[in-house]
Amino acid sequence: MSCSVAVLNSPVFSPPSSLFCNKSSLISPSPETLTLAPSSSDAMVSCSSPSSPFRLRIPKPLSGLSGSGPGSPVTQLKRKRPAKLYIPVVSSSFGAAPAMESPASRREVVEADREGYYYVSCKRGRREALEDRYSATLNLQGDPKQAIFGIFDGHGGAKAAEFAAENLAKNILNEAVRRDDDEIEEAVKHGYLNTDSDFLKEDFRGGSCCVTAVIRNGNLVVSNAGDCRAVLSTGGAAEALTCDHRPSREDEKVRIENLGGFVDSSHGVWRINGSLAVSRGIGDRHLKQFVTPEPETTVVRIKPEHEFLIMASDGLWDKVSNQEAVDIVRPSCLGIDGQPLLACKKLIELSASRGSSDDISVMVVPLGLYI
Repeated sequence: MSCSVAVLNSPVFSPPSSLFCNKSSLISPSPETLTLAPSSSDAMVSCSSPSSPFRLRIPKPLSGLSGSGPGSPVTQLKRKRPAKLYIPVVSSSFGAAPAMESPASRREVVEADREGYYYVSCKRGRREALEDRYSATLNLQGDPKQAIFGIFDGHGGAKAAEFAAENLAKNILNEAVRRDDDEIEEAVKHGYLNTDSDFLKEDFRGGSCCVTAVIRNGNLVVSNAGDCRAVLSTGGAAEALTCDHRPSREDEKVRIENLGGFVDSSHGVWRINGSLAVSRGIGDRHLKQFVTPEPETTVVRIKPEHEFLIMASDGLWDKVSNQEAVDIVRPSCLGIDGQPLLACKKLIELSASRGSSDDISVMVVPLGLYI
């Protein structure tokens, strides 16, 4: 399949002019979000060959045999028939089958380089369409040292990730403007909860893991719900600022079981009620009783030794360690080769070479600009 790269002046991926201009309001930012071309329905093609030499022979039932007796062949066949499986159709709205995407709309790679503020690369895995999204909001309230970034890993479709990318930053900032700096964790928490509540009002299925980084007044506020992860480089040493929310985590398992759910393993993957492999996130209405959108948050005062932040979906972290990621990105962020976007792509290629078939999104945020 051919690979298409987002061009900065593309009408689909071009950033809004407000990204680099002063904002008069903190409440209504204009985040840059990854969007994909609209899908279109493909025609269904059917073939028949009436002249085929192959014929299906169906034997006639044996005469004199009753289908009601316990030892009858008919009864035995019925007993051997496997139980009917119910497989829900994942769609963009209730009651509608998912639209087939044309090859032109299946973007394989999305990239962005924003002049030292951030670098991001997203690559589609084996799914029909890329379900990951990202967002970046710069120059908050006219201050170039304030920003908010996010990576969103959708499942069951891209609707939840898309919704979070478009609304989570705005909701966090709406909450933050009402609170002091020491209440930023509460602001982020309510931003996540409000985004989830708004999404559940829509007729969409699916869900999304989220990781966000708010840079405000010299503080780095990192939050996550799900298994997207943020890793900080401090003098070249990797430090995870988030902890993955998966059903296998003991405290998450206890929380789910206390709510009446169960956690079991299927093919080596721990899932909620045999279904979902993450325990927190936006959406997932069919498991909302157990899947909370409430994030966990870490606040770090940015210091000169804090070099950069890597935020990525689990498509990276399932195959690449925290320290490996830092080691690959660090030469670029320190100016040795000066190509942080290339470092993002190297991380994606490394994960894919180790067998990752998932969508992979990687964002690098240099922190020197925000001290």
